[in-house]
Amino acid sequence: MDRIAYDFGFIQIYWYSIFIILAAFFASCIIIHESKKQGINIDFVVNLIFYTVIYGILGARLYYVLFNLSYYKDHIIEIFEIWNGGLAIHGGILAGFINIYLYSKKYKVSTLKILDICALGLIIAQAIGRWGNFFNSEAYGGITTLAKLQSMQIPQFVIDGMYINGEYRVPTFLYESIWCLTGFIALLMIRKYKYIKSGEISGMYLVWYSLGRLVIEGMRTDSLMLGGIKVAQLVSMVLIIVGIAMIVICRKQGTQFDNLYEEKAKEINF
Repeated sequence: MDRIAYDFGFIQIYWYSIFIILAAFFASCIIIHESKKQGINIDFVVNLIFYTVIYGILGARLYYVLFNLSYYKDHIIEIFEIWNGGLAIHGGILAGFINIYLYSKKYKVSTLKILDICALGLIIAQAIGRWGNFFNSEAYGGITTLAKLQSMQIPQFVIDGMYINGEYRVPTFLYESIWCLTGFIALLMIRKYKYIKSGEISGMYLVWYSLGRLVIEGMRTDSLMLGGIKVAQLVSMVLIIVGIAMIVICRKQGTQFDNLYEEKAKEINF
């Protein structure tokens, strides 16, 4: 699989970078669209997206580097070569959450409402971003057979791309991309339910994504490890608990449905 999409001689454009940009673009479109429906000032949202994307990428890279410190301490320059892959979504989620929390508190807007809106953008971004892993020949599973892949009706170009180091591999990147896309569609439908409260969409996102990641990570052979434990599985279990707690707590808030997701937010003076 050729990782380079365009080679201009003096500069090379990698497929990984293209899919990261596409993921950020589509996520931004979703977040802006949802924010308009909620009556949230678009200048506030655009600035929030800008900083969250930057901190999210930095957080994702730092997380990955820290769990591969034994390698990067001897290859310092490669820390900055993110086009070669190495962005851990859990690090991005943590950094993004911190930025959203601080930013929303600064401008006195509901953090939970903003998180709900951003969750819709994030999960579609994850569905798109996983294709960058495909072109980088990463986020794959164990050895399988050509016949097995063909029997699953997987597109031939994906099967060809899963021929890595002389063996066919399980396309776990594809499983996660489909899981995230399905979750995106489900959350779009659920958010229309009139008794959904702020925070529940975020909780559902955490539960949905983490359940899928917990299972899919078990198939992967290139996971970040902490001793003999796959870090992503450990974090996923924690996030499932956090997500369930968010849903329960938000569901119990108030008795007059005064915190509806569909309720118009006050215009923010930005």
